[in-house]
Amino acid sequence: MKLFKSIIIFLFFAQAFAQTPTLTLIKGKITSQIKELNDVYVANLRSESTTTTDNNGNFSMFVKVGDTLQFSGLQVVIKKAVITENDLAKQLFVENLEAKVNALDEVEIKQYKAINAVSLGILERPAKVYTPAERKLRTAEELHWYSPLLIPLGGMPVDGLINSISGRTAMLKKELVIEKKEKLLQKIEYLFKQDYFLENLKIPKEYLRGFWYYAVEDPKLVSALNTKNKIMARFIFSDLATKYLDILKN
Repeated sequence: MKLFKSIIIFLFFAQAFAQTPTLTLIKGKITSQIKELNDVYVANLRSESTTTTDNNGNFSMFVKVGDTLQFSGLQVVIKKAVITENDLAKQLFVENLEAKVNALDEVEIKQYKAINAVSLGILERPAKVYTPAERKLRTAEELHWYSPLLIPLGGMPVDGLINSISGRTAMLKKELVIEKKEKLLQKIEYLFKQDYFLENLKIPKEYLRGFWYYAVEDPKLVSALNTKNKIMARFIFSDLATKYLDILKN
């Protein structure tokens, strides 16, 4: 009887032992958008064993099917992964971790329009903002030094005189005019679509840019464009288109 009981107990534990999953040493690696993959904390929640990754994100740990691994670190979002039989069959267990985004506290930017160079006494009036062409022209005309011979002429700067004689000042003035027209053309392209000129005003496509150059010579249109008055600009464009088409016919 005792022998029979011993056999039963042996068979019970043998079966239980056979059904108990064996531990397997897996080699793992984490991937993430962060550059530093070291010191990511890997914990087996069942066995409570822990390890950390190396500089390349590699780690190794004894696990069995059904174990849950938890990955955590300062720069990654905590993630859990349940070990499957497929994971044990892999030569390398790879887990991708999401980078942790540390949101900054709300930053409020206040604009103090009343505080400027004029209010602080640095300037008597607001400084003028010059375009590239205006800066070139101002540089060509600005006072560098005076010649005593020019005092009777009002102390005209020598640089300004040389630039006037050489024609540089006149050239820079032309550049400034061209720059202003180019800005007006940009405003036309910004405020109106090409279809408006092609379909509504019947301007031939090959003459469209020529029409724009023709139109920006009109002071009323220039004023409407500078104030972004599209309604007024449309009326003026319509009138100018009629005149321009007549010119093309002739």
